[in-house]
This record gives sequence, structure tokens and C-alpha cells, in this order.
Amino acid sequence: MFTGLIEEVGTLEAMAGSGQASRLVIRAARVLEGVKTGDSISVNGICLTVTSYTSRHFTVDVMPETLSKTSLRQLRQGQRVNLERAMRLGDRFGGHIVSGHVDGTGTIVSRQPHANAVLFRIAADSSLLKYVIPRGSICIDGISLTVVDVNENDFSVSIIPHTLAETSLQDRKVGDQVNLEADVIGKYVERLMGVRATNEAGVRAEPSSRLSLAFLQDNGFAK
Repeated sequence: MFTGLIEEVGTLEAMAGSGQASRLVIRAARVLEGVKTGDSISVNGICLTVTSYTSRHFTVDVMPETLSKTSLRQLRQGQRVNLERAMRLGDRFGGHIVSGHVDGTGTIVSRQPHANAVLFRIAADSSLLKYVIPRGSICIDGISLTVVDVNENDFSVSIIPHTLAETSLQDRKVGDQVNLEADVIGKYVERLMGVRATNEAGVRAEPSSRLSLAFLQDNGFAK
């Protein structure tokens, strides 16, 4: 489990593999403090397991499912990546609940200065956008962010100078793909509503048929 508060920006030193599997070697510093084989580290929002490490690098294996569903397949040697160690009980929880299980990717369609911030607009599939609500939480490349607004095909987030300076978002440009993880609460609510619909009606109902913006508004979850 993660918070979406990036600890440092590392660098992809090497990426090797055969077929659909891959192995990443990432240069880092802070996230290596106290690291052990088997620890979880979020790399651009993806929970990966440390298989080996040195004083300057750590290695992770990436399975085919992860490569197919995330932007890791587009990484190149020398590219910077956002890193966060798994959270510890007792730490301050400044972001939101992030599992490191990416729901899909989005594409940056615009990047515009907005006073002291930068407004990113990101296009995503409707199957993911249904979980995104204005002023709700979303994780982009491992970063916990607040949604500004949502349209039929995209949503926007406003990035403050500190976040831009301390994450790989400063490198992102229009056309780049980013990893997206929707707020886990919405997904659990959808699933539970689908189960309740099945129990009450005696027939299977798709979860999405019971959860809508109108339902959330009626029950005080959105304005």
C-alpha cells in the first residue's frame, strides 16, 4: 500500500527481457535505505517487488500482464521514474490510499500554465473515467493528485510547483502516456452495489448499471 507521495525520482539504468517479460534496473538513493529483497516499491505508480539491490540500484521483474496494462513498455534507458516505498503503519498519511495496481493508461492532451501551477488534461477510456469525479483523488504515475474537472473523454489536474519539481511530471509532454489508478473506494462501492443488486433481484446485474453520477449526487458523494 502506498500514499502517492513520491519519495524520489530514480533513473532507469537498464531494461532487458525476452518475449513479454522484462527486468528493470533502476538507480536510486533514498528508497534503498533499509531495503530488503522482496520489498515493494512503486515505480511510476506500479507496485513492483525488489529482486536484488546494491548501494545504488535495485532490480525488479515485470510480468506480461503489467507490461500490457501500463506505460512501462514505453520506458527507455535513462528515463526518470517516480519512486515510493510501501507505507509503514504510524507514518503520516498525506496522500490517499494507493494500491499500486494500475487501472490503465491515459494520454496527456494538453499542458498549460495556470498562474503558479500547470494544468494537465489527460484523456482516458470511459471504463476508467467513470471512477473519476471533480475534487476526487486519482493517482498519475504514482502521484496522488486532486481532480479539477471531468469531461466525457478526459479529466484535468492542477500541478503545484513543488510537485512538478519533485516528480517526473516535469518531463512529461503532450502525447505521453501515464499510468492511472482510480480511487479504490469508488471501485469497491461499485462492486458492492453489484452484489447487492444480485442478492435483491436474484439475477446478475453489472455493477456499473447501479453506480452513476446521479446516484453519487443523490447520496451526497458529488456535487
